[in-house]
Amino acid sequence: MGPGPINAHPRVLRAMSADLLGQFDPEMTGYMNQVMALYRPIFGTQNRWTMLVDGTARAGIEAALVSLVAPGEVVLVVNFGRFGLLLAEILQRIGAVIETVDAPWGEVVPLDRIEAAIARVRPRLVATIHGDTSTTMAQPLEGLGDLCRAVGALSYVDATATIGGMELACDRWGVDVVTGGLQKCLGGPSGSAPITISDRAAEHIGRRRHVERGIRGEGMVDGQGPRIGSNYFDLAMIMDYWSEKRLNHHTEATSMLYAARECARIALGEGLAARYARHAAAGRAMTAGLRAMGLTVFGDDAHRMTNVTAVHIPAGVDGEAVRTAMRAMFEIEIGTAFGPLQGKVWRLGAMGYNAMRHKVLLTLAALEACLRMQGFALPLGEAVPAAIAAWGPEQVQEARP
Repeated sequence: MGPGPINAHPRVLRAMSADLLGQFDPEMTGYMNQVMALYRPIFGTQNRWTMLVDGTARAGIEAALVSLVAPGEVVLVVNFGRFGLLLAEILQRIGAVIETVDAPWGEVVPLDRIEAAIARVRPRLVATIHGDTSTTMAQPLEGLGDLCRAVGALSYVDATATIGGMELACDRWGVDVVTGGLQKCLGGPSGSAPITISDRAAEHIGRRRHVERGIRGEGMVDGQGPRIGSNYFDLAMIMDYWSEKRLNHHTEATSMLYAARECARIALGEGLAARYARHAAAGRAMTAGLRAMGLTVFGDDAHRMTNVTAVHIPAGVDGEAVRTAMRAMFEIEIGTAFGPLQGKVWRLGAMGYNAMRHKVLLTLAALEACLRMQGFALPLGEAVPAAIAAWGPEQVQEARP
């Protein structure tokens, strides 16, 4: 019950046990086409180029950035936590010129400040996190695409922590490239990164297309732009691999593709609106239960992620001792924190297969017991009733994911 990874859905684990297929077996390429179709509604897009990058969520991030940005190009990073800093770290390695527009941890960056920064630096790309689990804040993205297009900039969003749990509306937002991961709200294992690419971004990436020499055929033409600085994360080549060309790039991670496909089938089978409501109810209940214990929830309520809640560790309480007791006595893991919040907050997740009422209630009851063991005085028995009330009557008979 931390910020991820979370328990994988049993259906996903079963899907991964299926026999392997060759990467060009018609059954396998059929599954690839299914994955493309399944993830379009999850991303909220009609983008043709909606597929997977093989690797953890960070593989998707790096593939997007190295394929969109050439050395020396200006990138504006919207930074409000650890993962905004990660975007800057990756871009620095690419050789980009990095500008940032920042907010303190626990807040988000207002759109007018992003607009002013875009006008000031005229970037090639604007890059942001949607939900940053280090701070548990969700950056509003309505209108971001219009601001970028007004100056000819592309846009990139890392939605690793929100895909499948909070609404993604790529087409409505007008954003160009969005990446995710399976291991949080989608209820799968880490190791596959869903990605969607707008036609505008695909055209830009295509100008950097260079076909690997060992698979070059007659009539293949390279793009006129600079070659993408990574072979494995070259989205131009990965797009050729997922297209009707089936131009070989790497051996597809078959079991992970099965997992990604099943994650999407489960999400769409539940219904995205119902799924988002379930995550919102779980986050609401977790927050209410923590406050009923007398704890202080971290960050801005107006922009809190639904699926991860940070709470201040009370003065005089050994935070790691509580986490250890939770794990040893109740087999429940909650998260620690990074950077300026390390040792100051716990992060409690309720997402994917774990965004269920009974799991939230068990976590709160266990935390209450472990805090009492540390000698922390709190109102006993208040957290669970508060969480039940906050979950809401419309959620009492919620469908299991």
